[in-house]
Amino acid sequence: MHDIKAIRDDAAAFDRALARRGLPPATDRLLALDAARRQRQTSLQTAQAKRNELSRTIGVLKRESKDASAAMSEVAALKADMERIEAEDRDLAVELDDALAVIPNLPVADVPDGPDAEHNKEVRKVGQPRAFNFAPKQHFDIGEGLGLMDFGRAAKISGARFVVLKGALARLERALGLFMLDLHTREHGYTEVNPPLLVTAQAAYGTGNLPKFSEDLFRTTNNYWLIPTAEVPLTNLVADEIVDEAALPMRLTALTPCFRSEAGAAGKDTRGMIRQHQFNKVELVSIAHPDKSEAEHERMVACAEEVLKRLGLPYRTIVLCTGDMGFASRKTYDVEVWLPGQNAYREISSCSNCGDFQARRMKARFRGAGEKGTRFVHTLNGSGVAVGRAAIAVLENYQQADGSVVVPEVLRPYMGGMDVIKKDGG
Repeated sequence: MHDIKAIRDDAAAFDRALARRGLPPATDRLLALDAARRQRQTSLQTAQAKRNELSRTIGVLKRESKDASAAMSEVAALKADMERIEAEDRDLAVELDDALAVIPNLPVADVPDGPDAEHNKEVRKVGQPRAFNFAPKQHFDIGEGLGLMDFGRAAKISGARFVVLKGALARLERALGLFMLDLHTREHGYTEVNPPLLVTAQAAYGTGNLPKFSEDLFRTTNNYWLIPTAEVPLTNLVADEIVDEAALPMRLTALTPCFRSEAGAAGKDTRGMIRQHQFNKVELVSIAHPDKSEAEHERMVACAEEVLKRLGLPYRTIVLCTGDMGFASRKTYDVEVWLPGQNAYREISSCSNCGDFQARRMKARFRGAGEKGTRFVHTLNGSGVAVGRAAIAVLENYQQADGSVVVPEVLRPYMGGMDVIKKDGG
């Protein structure tokens, strides 16, 4: 959510920032609604002052046993006018909030300009892709060849974009999630949280998922929303609260199932586990001081990258351009893991600094030591990382010519000492 006062103070700068995202100017309508609302508020103040004056006059007339009926009639008329103006003010407030709610966050200055992913910029590349002496397979061919990945039975139960993992592959996914949680809690200073998977519309609104992206979410019949990522419940833990400055930064992590309708993904990654309706992800969320959120952002990206370093997976980190970044983000880094079966880097983590954009929607603030006033916190979120995609990367990067898969050394304690996944294993 944007601050209408800031827009009022520099409308041209706001429209220029929207233009960087490829969006048309928005301030004419916003400022017209704002002006109409402020006019109603001025009228209310004037009417209230007149009403107070008339009330005093009525009191004097009654004490002097004089006729106060004319003044009382005027008060009654004023009351009706004030009720009408208050209703108009409420309607204008809703209209203004609705207009602001669908405007994305503004990119910071160092975000590269560009309309699409072709204009993203590589920041670094880590690790050398393995040279295979055979044609590497994609993860679904590996998993099905092992007899441990079943899309057909998943479709029978649930339809497209689901999978059943069995035996050692089910354990591999569990091992990856536990490894990530242990790394982030023991070494990176995050506190583990087990949050609800169902949230209210207000919670989804707070992180920017509603109202604009309702089609991307799953909704229950009694108006709960299945989380698209643990970002939603973790970030909302500070909604409507005033946090002590000393408690910042708050670093939270969770391993949860995530649910996405993939409404806009028709025809994309229809085979395999890349893009599913249900998947597991380790989420990282930081509630940070505004002056330190940029440093917190860099730290979060490093935490996500460390997962891939420990797993021995080649990756690259890119900064998204203005046309490719998410709705609530003001700057986003994507970490892309190398998939030899696709001969391409694919996203496995996306880490965003949202500034005070979500905090304004959630009314999440902090108070500095000895200060009377409050400020909005900054919120950050990132994948630490997507568990299913990490499993895909392990299968493809550690595959062997005979169809088996070597278990990365760091995962073996979580796999009961297993060092190789073989056909129908586990």
